Amino acid sequence: MTFDRSSGVFLHLTALPGPDGVGTLGAPAHDFVDALAAADQSLWQFCPLGPTAGGFGNSPYQAYSAFAGNPLLVDLEALRAAGWLTDADLADRPDFDEHWVEYDRVNAYKTDRLRRAFERFRTTATDDDRAALDAFAAANAAWLDDYALFRALQTAFDDDGWTSWPAAVRERDPDTLSRYRDDLADEIELRVFCQFCFDRQWRALHEHANERGVSLVGDMPIYMGLDSADVWANPDLFDLDEANEPAAVAGMPTNPDGHGEGQRWGNPLYDWDAMRAEDYAWWVRRFESLLDRVDVVRVDHFKGYEQYWAIPAGTANPADGEWRDGPGEALFEAVEAALGDLPLVVEDLGGVTPELRAFRKRLGLPGMKVALYADWCAEDHEYLPHRYPEDSVAYTSTHDTTTVVGWYEDVASDRQRDCLQFALDTDGSAVHWDVIEAVWATDSVFAIAPFQDLLGLGGETRFNTPGTADGNWTWRLTRSGLADDAVWTRLSDMTEAHRRD
Repeated sequence: MTFDRSSGVFLHLTALPGPDGVGTLGAPAHDFVDALAAADQSLWQFCPLGPTAGGFGNSPYQAYSAFAGNPLLVDLEALRAAGWLTDADLADRPDFDEHWVEYDRVNAYKTDRLRRAFERFRTTATDDDRAALDAFAAANAAWLDDYALFRALQTAFDDDGWTSWPAAVRERDPDTLSRYRDDLADEIELRVFCQFCFDRQWRALHEHANERGVSLVGDMPIYMGLDSADVWANPDLFDLDEANEPAAVAGMPTNPDGHGEGQRWGNPLYDWDAMRAEDYAWWVRRFESLLDRVDVVRVDHFKGYEQYWAIPAGTANPADGEWRDGPGEALFEAVEAALGDLPLVVEDLGGVTPELRAFRKRLGLPGMKVALYADWCAEDHEYLPHRYPEDSVAYTSTHDTTTVVGWYEDVASDRQRDCLQFALDTDGSAVHWDVIEAVWATDSVFAIAPFQDLLGLGGETRFNTPGTADGNWTWRLTRSGLADDAVWTRLSDMTEAHRRD
């Protein structure tokens, strides 16, 4: 699929301002869309939308499901407007930090309010609302039934990972699962209700964005967490041992910038032979589900579809792994055959080889270029903005890097700073805007900047440090930051100057 020359902003949903300690699908999200449109931006990119786990640092790349939405994003004000929460339910909101998501406090508060909303829905919902929920449950039964049961079982077994559950549950004995479906019916219905609320609110946001000319750019992680409904429900599709533990785990021998000692992510790997035998049906469903929610999909860790790094489960050293062949073009051909043209861009950072470049070219998919990865002292370095090809997505920085200002002040050597100043003809006093303009001026079909770079924020606001479990995914945009007219006006002017829609 071809794209128009466009630009936009990266901001994950959890980072939006709002009264409940975490971003939601409510008014701030709609206000953000309006600000994007007013500034002539046509792209909003964000991280995966799945339900996150505290045990994995609330990473959106370690979700409980490839299909479900994160209940923390459900807007409580919309539930009050629907009559499922009362003024009294929201009268005692805690005093949440407006700068950082306090996940434990937020999760406790929102879970309680979602339970209240569910109970009131059961007693007061209109016939139309009940029919809408029933229709949603029926349309999504292929993943929702297992997901809702999985989350209910987590509650029943005190959030222990599923590989430690009783054997009959772990191995999905039909009679045992039937009994638990009866015993946990209320909890299962709650989980279905939360997904119904997420879906209804998401569709309203998506429609609002599209009406204002803003396309939503979603993210598809390549791997699932072991403790997920998908692995529990489909163990034959994953490379597990007899105890349902990973035989090997995912990672990379180096960091995406080519430096460092690599990363051990710990996700189970796929049994690609089993995937191929069912003509990649699980992947077809996964792409179909995400493309129902967003307009463009960023395929994370594209390298893993060509070759993936397998680390023996018993070792902590990423370097002890080996390269294995991925599914290659066959997976994407199967998905395209089922769904038609695919609006995809790919994250092809790390492990970049001639084979990976050729793989991406054969599929005709734009890759990623990141200005912070550039060697500003080398005339021909591939991440220098003036070298970006049209079939690429240009970024100032990403959710996995520090910010432009953080790099300039805390990471770059004196020589790199001098070279950047020379290359961009700047004194560095507004280096974030200098890099944004260099990215906007590229030939890349898309140009995207995280909101931290628009505001010129430092490295303390970086969203994620790969390979670490704590202190990530917590930064939030304040209401005053969202309403900074000078930022939006400058971005609009730059977008017009560089002929981006």
